[in-house]
Amino acid sequence: MPELPDIMVYVESLEARIQGQRLQKIRLGNPFILRTFDPPLSAASDKAVRRVERMGKRIILALEDDLFVVIHLMIAGRFHWKKPGAKLPGKVGHAAFDFPDGTLLLTEASTKKRASIHLVHGRLALDPFERGGLEVLGSTPKSFHSALTRENRTLKRALTDPRLFSGIGNAYSDEILHRARLSPLTLSQKLSEAEIVRLHDATTATLKEWIERLRDETGDDFPEKVTAFRKEMAVHGKFGVPCPVCGTKVQRIVYAENECNYCPRCQTGGKMLSDRSLARLLKDDWPKTIDELEQGDLGR
Repeated sequence: MPELPDIMVYVESLEARIQGQRLQKIRLGNPFILRTFDPPLSAASDKAVRRVERMGKRIILALEDDLFVVIHLMIAGRFHWKKPGAKLPGKVGHAAFDFPDGTLLLTEASTKKRASIHLVHGRLALDPFERGGLEVLGSTPKSFHSALTRENRTLKRALTDPRLFSGIGNAYSDEILHRARLSPLTLSQKLSEAEIVRLHDATTATLKEWIERLRDETGDDFPEKVTAFRKEMAVHGKFGVPCPVCGTKVQRIVYAENECNYCPRCQTGGKMLSDRSLARLLKDDWPKTIDELEQGDLGR
């Protein structure tokens, strides 16, 4: 799922192309992506784009006449900037936003169609989309502490909860916790003041670093390679790969449709976190330390 750094670069790229431009019309390839009926979609036709905004992981096109197009890409949704009047591609093409200078395509390469578009009238109508999470960039250690400890959650769950923090998902939470040298399963209310400061610093530094990295990668082009798995990442998607800091093989916990990646030496003091599915399979053979892991050769 595109997270804060990816969404920021999308917003900036869209600002450069469509802010001040007139949205000629919206074409739907999949009618179910539109989740509202009042105002009708036709109300957005021939309206100028006043601003392009981010709200958490959503992108908002603020149109004249107080209209707002709210777009959530979810896991597999992506934008593509094409020539004017570009055709919607096959089964993955959900919507086309036509402008005089080009067409913005919204695609979703997944059998589970989760991306959504809402058209609403008035800024107050945006309130239901606001999850209330802290915008970490520009936040203070005090406000970060307050958000983090509001509920006693594991750090992984806390960082990815949009009610606590805005725009952070599975990928960047792994990178943040690795930089902070903290276990993803540590409970938020168990952290010391020093650890909370360290986590705040790691969060802001990681997000800023990736925003700049993605800006440099995109340049003046449109971001076409938006992915949660990047070779420069330290641990996310790197199961079995040596940690860039200590060389220990990265481990993971798989749950539902997500996974948590971590370095057992840098983050958990040498302890292996139990992966439920593998732990049930291996039972007493499940390694509890790095030494047991390496002896059993499970890290390959």
